[in-house]
Parts: sequence; C-alpha cells; structure tokens
Amino acid sequence: MESGARTSPGEPLLHPLSHPAAPGICPDMLGVAEEANRAGDFSLAVEIYSCQLAGLQQPDRGLCLRRADSLARAGRISEALDSYCLAAGLGSLRPGELPALVDGIARTLRDKELGIPAGGVPPGAGEEEEDGGSLDLFSCHLCRALLHEPTTVDCGHTFCRRCLEDEPGKDCAQCRQKLATKDRLLLNGRRVNVVLSGLLDKLFATESKARKCWVEGESLWKKQNLLDALEKYNAAVDLAPSAVKLLCQRAELQTEMGNFSQAVQDANNICRLKPLWTKAHHVRATALSKAGRNDEALQEYLLCAALKPEWTKVKLEAQKVLSELFSSVFENEDMPTPLHPLQGGLATRLIKPPALLMSLRPLTQKPGCSLQDSEFSVCKSAPADDSSSRLCPPSPGKADSSAGEGSSKSLADVLAALPAPPGGLKRKHSSEDPSAAFTSPSKLLRPDEANTIQTLAVCGGRTVPAELLDSGDMECSLCMRLFYEPVTTPCGHTFCLKCLERCLDHNPNCPLCKENLAEYLATRGYNKTLLMEEVLQRYLGDELAERKKIHEEEMKELSNLNQEVPIFVCTMAFPTIPCPLHVFEPRYRLMIRRSMETGTKQFGMCIADDLKGFADYGCMLQVRDVKFFPDGRSVVDTIGVSRFKVVSHGQRDGYNTAKIEYLEDKKAFGEELTDLLKLHDSVYEQASSWFTSLKDNMKSQILSHFGHLPSKDPDPQASPSGPPWCWWLLAVLPLENRAQLTILAMTSLKDRLIAIRRVLIFVTRKRPR
Repeated sequence: MESGARTSPGEPLLHPLSHPAAPGICPDMLGVAEEANRAGDFSLAVEIYSCQLAGLQQPDRGLCLRRADSLARAGRISEALDSYCLAAGLGSLRPGELPALVDGIARTLRDKELGIPAGGVPPGAGEEEEDGGSLDLFSCHLCRALLHEPTTVDCGHTFCRRCLEDEPGKDCAQCRQKLATKDRLLLNGRRVNVVLSGLLDKLFATESKARKCWVEGESLWKKQNLLDALEKYNAAVDLAPSAVKLLCQRAELQTEMGNFSQAVQDANNICRLKPLWTKAHHVRATALSKAGRNDEALQEYLLCAALKPEWTKVKLEAQKVLSELFSSVFENEDMPTPLHPLQGGLATRLIKPPALLMSLRPLTQKPGCSLQDSEFSVCKSAPADDSSSRLCPPSPGKADSSAGEGSSKSLADVLAALPAPPGGLKRKHSSEDPSAAFTSPSKLLRPDEANTIQTLAVCGGRTVPAELLDSGDMECSLCMRLFYEPVTTPCGHTFCLKCLERCLDHNPNCPLCKENLAEYLATRGYNKTLLMEEVLQRYLGDELAERKKIHEEEMKELSNLNQEVPIFVCTMAFPTIPCPLHVFEPRYRLMIRRSMETGTKQFGMCIADDLKGFADYGCMLQVRDVKFFPDGRSVVDTIGVSRFKVVSHGQRDGYNTAKIEYLEDKKAFGEELTDLLKLHDSVYEQASSWFTSLKDNMKSQILSHFGHLPSKDPDPQASPSGPPWCWWLLAVLPLENRAQLTILAMTSLKDRLIAIRRVLIFVTRKRPR
C-alpha cells in the first residue's frame, strides 16, 4: 500500500516499508496489526510491530513509524518518541508522517493536563471563546466588539456601520432576514443611529475612543500603512488594555512588521486573560515560530490542537515544527547516527512544557489555594542528572496504570525525551531565558491592574454607570416622552412608532432632517430598534412601565365604542352591506390605523351635515382588510355592522368623534307580527320582481358592487337591524342620501318596509318603457 493511502475512513496511515521483502517481516502479521489499529487495539498492534522489528538485523524505517503511530494512538507518548527518533535516524521525518504523534500529544494534553473530557468543551469556552470576547447588549454581532458608528437595519438589529460595509452581501447576522439593497450596499442608505451613537459615547467614553482608534488602525493596516496603524493600535490599547481581540490584532500586526518580541508579549497578556482562547495561543505560536523559537512554538501549537482538535491547519503547523526538531538532531554529519534517541547526550537540552502549563494555572488552581496546592505543581524530578521541571500529580492514584510504561509519565517527562541538536537549539532571538515567553503577570502588569483586567474579562459584560443614564437620553423628539416602540429611520433618527407614522401620514420626509423617506414608507419597515428597546427594559424599567401605562390608557380610551367613536364622514353605509373605502387624508389614515391597533377594527360612517359637521345617524363599519400603497394611501375593505344615533359630536387629533347609542328594531307580537310577516313577504316579492326587470347592464353593475339580492329571512326580526335584503335594496335603489338616512334611522321594521314599498312603486312608475 502506498504511503498515505487509507482503505477506510478510520484506517490509520500506513508508512511504506523500507524493505518489503526483507527476511523477518511477515505480511500476514502486518495485516493483523492494521486490523488491530482499525479496531482500536493499539497495544496489540504495538506488540506485533515490536516483534517484527526484533527479528530484523537492521531496523526498518517504515516499521518504526508504524510502531510509533500505534504507540502515539495508545497514549504511550514517551515510547512513541523513541520509535520516531529511531525512524528519524534512518531517514528524515516529513511533516506528513507525524499526524499520529501530534494527535496523541494533543489528546494527552487535553485529557490529563487540561482535564477536558472526550468530545467536551474546555471549561469557560463557548461562543465567546471563538474570538476572545463575550457578547453583551452593546456589542456588534459581526465584529463582537463595542458598537462603533451603530447602524440600525430594517429588521431592527444594530451593527457597526463599517461591519455592514465590509459584508455587503450578507443577511442580518442575528435574524437572517434579507436586508434591503441599500442596507447591503450602504450607498447613501442607512446611516449612523444618532441616539445610540450619543448614548455609547456617554456611557463608555473611554472604550468608544479606543474603538475609534482601533477601527482607524484597521483601515490603515488594510492600506499597508503599518507604522501609522501600529500607532493607532497603541493608542487604543492604552485606552482599553483588557480588550483581548484588540491585543490579538496588535500582536498579529507586530508579527507582520517583524516585531516578534512585542507580538509574543501581547499574546502572553491575552493568554492570561483568556487562557483557553485557542486563537491567542495560535498568535503566540506564530510569533514564536517566526522568531525561530520552534520549541516554544511547538508547545503553543500542541495546546491549540488540544483545545480545538478539529483545527487541521494548526496540526499541520505542529507537524512541520516537529519535523524540523527531529531533523535538527541529525543535521550534524560528523556525528554518528544514534541507535537510541537519548544515546550520545542528545537530551542535554529539553523542551520544558511546565512553562506552558503555568499560563493555565488559574484554571487548575482552586481559589485561595497556594501554588503547591494546585492539582498540578512544578517540582524537581528525582534523578540528580535531570535538572528539568516536570508536572507531578498529587498522588499515585492519579496515574493511569493501564496505558503502559509511557502513561505513568507526565507530559513534561514525555516531551523531555524529545532530543535537541548538539550544543542546544540555536534561536534567532537574544539569549534570554526560554521561559521569557511565559513571564509572570506581575512582571508585565501591576498586581492591581492585572486583577482589574482579569475581573473585567471574567465578568464579560459591560457595566452601565447608573448615574450617567437618564430618561432624557431616550426621549422622542416628537412627543417629548420616553420612547415607546422606538423605530429608527434610514437617515438614523429615532422616534416612537406611533409618532413617526403620524408624521408620515402628512409628509414622507424625516421630521428632523427632512430627508425623503418615500421608499421607507413604501416598504413600511417599521420594525422596533431592538437594542434601544432592550436598553429601555433593562435600565429604565420603571419609566418604561409608566410610559406603557399611559399608552394602554390611551388605547383603552380609543377602544371605547360608545364614548368616543371615530367617525368617517363620507357616504351612506348600511348593516351587512360592503363599503370599500379609499383613504388618503392624513386624519383618516390615523383613524384607520388606530382602529386596527386597538383591536376593535371598527369606526362609524356618517354623511356630512352643513351645520353639525356630520349627520345624527350612521352605521358602524367593521374592517375586513387593508391594502397600503407606497405613498401611504390605502384601500380599506369594510362591511356594515350596526346602526347608531349620535348623542354628541366631538373631535380628536383632527378627525371627528361621537358619543353614540346603538339602534335596534322594536319587535312585533301577535296580530301585529302576522301583519308584519305578510308585509315582509309582499315587499320582498316586489323587490325581486323589480330587480329581475332591470336591464342586463344595470344588473351587472349592481351585482359587481353589492352581490346578489339576499334571500328572504324566515324570521325577519332575528337581527336587531332587520333582514339584510332590506339594506341591500336600500343601497342599490336610486335614492338621495337624506332619504336613505331617514329609512336608516327607523327602528320599526314595518315602517321601513312601507317606505321601501313606496320607493319601489315610485321607481317602477318612473322607469322608461
């Protein structure tokens, strides 16, 4: 089988044998070993490979690698390193031959040093660990930093303006709603939310200044103006020293500029603030690697692989560094190839991973415990000739005796077996102590400053200074009251929803800046600005409750369909008869909208009166549907419900109102009822005959507007307003409004039927022959 080939997804990588036909190598046994690897029985595979190697006069490189891989998968890292070193002595190790070693070391680190269960998430890690910062109310969901130039889009969510510009083709990052074209492209579209921008500058003055410098630095970096960019980053860090993502970006910039020492120092600070943030360790590893400090870089790459096992890129980097370290052992041609990795004094220079674990000490050490009380402590190893430090478990019971010889050693002991080149590793940096990359926090920050930064990082959210926030910061400029259902226009101004709608009823321009909002009006994208709504609920709860109470009282008053009924002064309307309306006047836009908001969906219809403004009788209409046009006009589909009498006339916000009494027909009994039924049937037959005698074009017009003549009711007194066919007939008969109004006001069905009969007789006689 060729190198790198796999026969199944779970099959381990097979290294080619140096001498496939060499005496002592049994292909069948190799097949059994591979089956054992696939089944997870790595110890059996190791045994078979060891037996095969023992039967050879000269070690076979491919067999050594296969044995090393199985040992690494079994967690016996120390023995695996021995076998890898033996293979390296027979031929340089390529990065592609070391994935099992990297996986094994990372798994050991993850399970035994970090204490993370298989498939588990590092404690304290979560969504916020992906980019070093937790999201709070004032964070942008795109860059996850404090909102800078906050811009509210149609769905009501708010992001940094620059973040929206950088990702113009994306949907909303929070609700995944499609954004309007202007929102995606931001070409003279959405602008900065004025209220939120001022609020952020007031509540987080220092951080806002830092964020501004940070954004300016990013822009300069994109233009490759690195020195000016670094100056902006330095200014931002001075203002916000605990912003881990800011520190991370500065470290990356320092690395790009070749300032590796400063990059490592920034990475060190981030790792103390966010010990389990994988990216921080990767940034440190990159800086160390570029500085030529490969042994320290390897520690960081391995830690990254332990924290994020699915990160392929970092594993490849670790394999590359491991390959270089193995090769450096044998790069001296004058030196004989050792038969054992520790032979010839090659282990005089050791990699010391305890320094790496020091950065994780806050996670493994319980609060209030001393360094010696922590689960893993640094102590001197037993042999007198070994001056390296190792991690000692608190008791022998901590060791896993089932993993073989290698499992009883800590990761420090295991990596200590990794050979270094003769004379020690040559680094490109100064001859400072290798542990300088892990300088203790007290050497970089004052104790009180370090504690403050750590507390801020652990707490995650931003604290809003209560004394800085007052209701005046969240006040509508139209009603001069606290925002209720705040809505932000594309020009960046915020108003109460009801206030904005009333203004747009009269004029499609912003009430403050006069920018044309015709497109905004056409889409009717009046979604609440969710961030402002949350600020109101969280920090101005009492004031918002009072504002809501006032609003509910207003709605209750508007929903009283007896005391203050909205009156549409237009045409005659009758119970059960459809009445489509074209609404274009601002006052009636407001009236219709309020009838929908209160939930009543009703208003009164009266004809005009020269003296009183509108007639003393009318009909209540029920809204069935509303269709809005882009310019604010609407077509309202209504149907008559009940009749009423006006007790008193009034006005509210420009439209007419009335106190009313509902009308009901007086019921007949006995002989009076008998006579009523005869009259009812007679008039119905007369009406049906009249309609049938009409010309086809007239009938078609009536049918298209009012439908067919309703059927005759078995009980004409069942409805308080009488039989529907009477109202249908009144609507289609050629009568003046005043005559129709007189019949509408009648509370006697008998009188109404008599009046209708007279009208039918009149129109029948007047009909041209």
